[in-house]
Amino acid sequence: MASTALAAVATLASAGASRAGTLLTQSNIVVSSSTYTGSASTVAVGQTLPSGAIATNDGTYPAVFNNATADPSFGVTSPLFLTQYSVGGTTAAPVLTAQAPINLTALTGVTTSFPSKSEGALNLSPDGRNLTLVDYASAPNRLDISNSNTPGIAEPGNYTANATARTIVNLTANGVTAVLPTNAYPGNNGRAAVNVGGTYYLTGNAGNANGSTAVTAAAGVQMVTPATATSTAGALNTTQAGTFSLAATPYGNAVDPASTTGKTYSQEDKASKDNNYRGLTVFNNTLYVTKGSGGNGVNTVYQVGIAGSLPNSGSTITILPGFPTTPARSPAANFFPFGLFFANATTLYVADEGSGANKASVTAGSLTAADLATAATDGNAGLEKFSLVNGVWMLDYVLQTGLGLGQVYTVSGTTVSGDTGSYSAATDGLRNITGQVNADGTVSIFAITSTISAGGDQGADPNRFVTVTDVLGNTSSALAAGEAFSTVQTAAYGQVLRGVSFAPLDATVVPEPASFAVLGFGLAGVAAVRRHRTA
Repeated sequence: MASTALAAVATLASAGASRAGTLLTQSNIVVSSSTYTGSASTVAVGQTLPSGAIATNDGTYPAVFNNATADPSFGVTSPLFLTQYSVGGTTAAPVLTAQAPINLTALTGVTTSFPSKSEGALNLSPDGRNLTLVDYASAPNRLDISNSNTPGIAEPGNYTANATARTIVNLTANGVTAVLPTNAYPGNNGRAAVNVGGTYYLTGNAGNANGSTAVTAAAGVQMVTPATATSTAGALNTTQAGTFSLAATPYGNAVDPASTTGKTYSQEDKASKDNNYRGLTVFNNTLYVTKGSGGNGVNTVYQVGIAGSLPNSGSTITILPGFPTTPARSPAANFFPFGLFFANATTLYVADEGSGANKASVTAGSLTAADLATAATDGNAGLEKFSLVNGVWMLDYVLQTGLGLGQVYTVSGTTVSGDTGSYSAATDGLRNITGQVNADGTVSIFAITSTISAGGDQGADPNRFVTVTDVLGNTSSALAAGEAFSTVQTAAYGQVLRGVSFAPLDATVVPEPASFAVLGFGLAGVAAVRRHRTA
């Protein structure tokens, strides 16, 4: 089945690239995914990995990713695909119909690191005309590219020899308009990108805290302006938009109770990792980002620069009022934000990924009842809804019903390379999201789930594409008690789902006045609602 799908996508991609306005269709929903194409020979047991570690498993899926136990940076590059979903039905019960996937790697030469859960995010530009992501200029089936240097920046001590550009891909409804290799995020990965008037804002992580000034400056929120950026070793240089420092905050100067020497959180912190961001969005000409992983800084929601003005360089990155300020390494920290969606200026939806599986359980190769119970009872995991009250963001409630948190499901099948088997995982929360405000006063949210499993790398788990409808005016869990997620798609065996967004507007099409009334399953018309759409 997977082989048939791969054959079909090449045909569709070729046709879509040659006909104006047919690559992506406005009002459709687009989901990015990746399919593992490695085989047993991709990695050999006993092989020396780029880190110097010895491979414990060959390239057979899914056991290949158990090599992450020996090499925490282990990864295998794999092709990227875009699947469009047309929307029908009603607001309360939307029906999403998948089209044949588009092979984005065939169009651009850009791949992703298959187990890197934070890669492949899709973001629509504020004007609705551009869809953007960032990944790698690399062939499939290469090892540890997500830890490689970039062409113009080498991290001291980085063991990965093959310098690989992190590469921005920009699409319109008519096709790919830019493939831009950059020097951002050496030694680690880019996660998300958005095009604002030709300037690309990116989030990601860089390096392994080896103390390089150049690497630290290439982390966090980056800006690439192709018209003005110089090129080093064939990749565009980038500018850091701003930084956040735990040491400059009162909570960073608190003594860590777990410290045996009385050190403060900031003294224990790796300052270069404070700016390790994942999700991003632009709303009302303001850039917002999230940090939800790692043991440094604060896992929370941030504003980059001042409200109403996009950052240039040297901007201050601040925590949004009301959002957690607890240092990530604190035992009290339990907030793992990923994707963002502003329904309006006073309503913000935040995807929370959940805390993940206990590392000891993964090493042992089995999830315990305690792991599943933790996922099932995490009060923050899922879709959090916040309202702005007197300048402070207040949590209204968390939508979880229908996600099946902590409930094991099994996917069986055959990979492209012929590996046959089954894979068990459980939903742990949500990663990337997009949304739309409907004409009837509801909000449709579309999301990609996070998982836990006994696999060596949770990012390699087959996850899900889900949707939920929320009443915009609801501010309490009692009012939202009847709202539940439904599953649109579960990833196939050897597949992972990554980003979600609405397709860009087609510049060649001017909507007729009638189309501004009601579109699809009761959503507001294209022009009326695009100002609310963001990924």
